[in-house]
Amino acid sequence: MNVDGVYACLTDVTDPEIPALTIIDMGIVRDVKLSELPEGGTEVTIKITATYTGCPAMDIIGMNIRMALLSHGMKKVNVEQQISPAWTTDWMTADGKRKLKEYGIAPPQRNSSHTLALFEEVLVPCPRCESSDTSLISQFGATACKSLYKCNACKEPFEYFKCH
Repeated sequence: MNVDGVYACLTDVTDPEIPALTIIDMGIVRDVKLSELPEGGTEVTIKITATYTGCPAMDIIGMNIRMALLSHGMKKVNVEQQISPAWTTDWMTADGKRKLKEYGIAPPQRNSSHTLALFEEVLVPCPRCESSDTSLISQFGATACKSLYKCNACKEPFEYFKCH
């Protein structure tokens, strides 16, 4: 198997907290290296970066990566967590952001290099009706990477994947 084949296998590994997204969509796969083993065969090493340091999903993601590659014949799979550089929503794919919206979570609305001014709020359109008339309910949603909003037009609550 070559590096492209490994990436193809990884497109089947989903984020346990947002199963509509793959780890490729999320941009947490940072590197894939293959090396020949002295006894024959290939060893694969995959570096991943958590969306937040200490993210509880990383152990499950690592296990799912190993299982996906073992099921495709890879016998030696190493998964390493890389904490630097820190993950950013800029690493999410455009397809991943589209999938987030279809799943009902508003995708990040800006680039991470854009810092908000004091008291400046992000305009977060509703992923259901696309209205810009929304209100922040809580800075934290079901996970630390999301906040909770309400659409004032369709009255539906929704989560926003915070930019960082």
